[in-house]
Amino acid sequence: MSTIESLYGPVSQDIYEACKHLKLLVLDVDGVLSDGLIYLGNNNEEFKAFNTKDGYGIKAVAACGVDVAVITGRTSSIVQNRMQALNAKFIIQGEEDKQQALQTLMKECGLSPKEVASVGDDMPDAGLFALSAVKVAVQDAHPQLLQQANFVTKNKGGRGAVREFCDLILQSKGQLEYIHGASL
Repeated sequence: MSTIESLYGPVSQDIYEACKHLKLLVLDVDGVLSDGLIYLGNNNEEFKAFNTKDGYGIKAVAACGVDVAVITGRTSSIVQNRMQALNAKFIIQGEEDKQQALQTLMKECGLSPKEVASVGDDMPDAGLFALSAVKVAVQDAHPQLLQQANFVTKNKGGRGAVREFCDLILQSKGQLEYIHGASL
């Protein structure tokens, strides 16, 4: 049994093999990196909670040569600051047409779909799936997106789902044991 399977459960050989070719990991924010709740204060301040395990996973895949992109329909300085702190290479906010944004990014980076994985939780992320070899839905994603996914995390959005998939990428690239002992 592989480390990933002992931690999270079975992974198909097709997904494992596809992860070996990844050069870009694309993430939605609300419902993927956060639990999907947006807290608004009386003075219009906005709060989001991010999971530190997900953050470590993002830093780990970036350190192993997989670029990380965030494509989100909302715009927030919270997201900008958090993703910069995690070494996300591309931070695309306020983009309602996520498929177009990813298509542009892939063209600029010279990437094909087999080199891209995306993680989503709801139907606006279906456009990301259309251009990605590995289509990851978090465990609590909308049922229609779950049907389109070729990998569903055991963890919920904002609760370690991104870390789970990052661990899979790292293992597929032979980096999981190394990165778990590193301080990033």
